[in-house]
Amino acid sequence: MSHIKIEHNPDRNELEKMDVFNWQIWEKGPSRYNWTYDTKEICYLLEGKVRVEPEVGKPVEFGAGDLVTFSAGLKCVWDIRQKVKKHYKLG
Repeated sequence: MSHIKIEHNPDRNELEKMDVFNWQIWEKGPSRYNWTYDTKEICYLLEGKVRVEPEVGKPVEFGAGDLVTFSAGLKCVWDIRQKVKKHYKLG
């Protein structure tokens, strides 16, 4: 089972039902760092390109327009290749 689920270009009506556009916003420039998810996170990228390298499994890439879900307990490396701006929700 993958700890990262990517939905490319999700339906805008579905995003609105999820209230995505009222979630908090997080931004970060190009960088590379280790990260562990203590809780589930869902995010919707408004800008940017990212490669995430999980401790177990294959690396994934996603960017602007993608809805991404990270499972609690995931250990990975975030490699931000273009400045990221995303809406996110924890839990």
